[in-house]
Amino acid sequence: MNCAGCNPTRRLRAWGGLAGGAALMALWLLWQLESAPGGAPAPQPTVTILIWHWPFTDRPPELPRDTCSRYGVASCLLSANRSLLASADAVVFHHRELQTLQSRLPLKQRPRGQPWVWASMESPSNTRGLHHFRGIFNWVLSYRRDSDIFVPYGRLEPYSGPTPPLPAKSKMAAWVVSNFQERQQRAKLYRQLAPHLRVDVFGRATGRPLCANCLLPTVARYRFYLSFENSQHRDYITEKFWRNALAAGAVPVVLGPPRATYEAFVPPDAFVHVDDFSSARELAVFLVSMNESRYQRFFAWRDRLRVRLLGDWRERFCTICARYPYLPRSQVYEDLESWFQA
Repeated sequence: MNCAGCNPTRRLRAWGGLAGGAALMALWLLWQLESAPGGAPAPQPTVTILIWHWPFTDRPPELPRDTCSRYGVASCLLSANRSLLASADAVVFHHRELQTLQSRLPLKQRPRGQPWVWASMESPSNTRGLHHFRGIFNWVLSYRRDSDIFVPYGRLEPYSGPTPPLPAKSKMAAWVVSNFQERQQRAKLYRQLAPHLRVDVFGRATGRPLCANCLLPTVARYRFYLSFENSQHRDYITEKFWRNALAAGAVPVVLGPPRATYEAFVPPDAFVHVDDFSSARELAVFLVSMNESRYQRFFAWRDRLRVRLLGDWRERFCTICARYPYLPRSQVYEDLESWFQA
């Protein structure tokens, strides 16, 4: 929590409106109180976040008491110990385990007034069963910017070090896809694009899987990467954009939410949006005919910014503590499905 006495600059601002003598007297009294034994500001109470079921595994990672301090969040304790249900400040439930019935809500044991958090980083197209959870959850943790706890897949952060060299390019375009379905918009667009643009396709769906440490070095050799989301929804921009393209050093060609959404996260000249073209052929011609000077302009952001990936669930859950003092205590999602599908 911010307070006027937390640092000298804020303290002076807080007291600057008082008359000179009164201000000096007030500052002297404040100094006396803070200097006296026991006069220091009380430490913030620890907020305990209970993770009812760790995402995608029955084995939670090690969660030492300083887990959240490693991510810059103080006074926050993450725990997967269900015996803390009665005392936890908030309980978070990951939707995939609820959807697959690996986990159930402890409704009968829920302490009165305890905030419950619904967490998911999946798109509405891959989310089922939300109609079962009417009037249960108080807060939402997701990639949606209007979530109570907003956690994107990545972001650009200020960077003052030397600009990292751009990987040498020897090929045109790459795409890594693990779940290829003809009905998806990305599959249809690829079929339209392939006759006009050489695209090397990798992933389990193609029989050319890439090991975890092979993806970025492989993509780095390409000028462009097809950052095609598996479904198009509000604010749904995943690691396909942040990791597979930007962090690898390739220009993302994006299929997802509208251009304005991407521009809320990155400079407008850091990517190519398929919506800017009337056809797949026009898009292909633009990519193939691009000269080197125009291509280099896509990387101007690298002089002052760097990619920060936010894929660790420990960091995501610690964000609940950072937001905890500001979240509405009486809020309830009466129709979570309608909100998420909007």
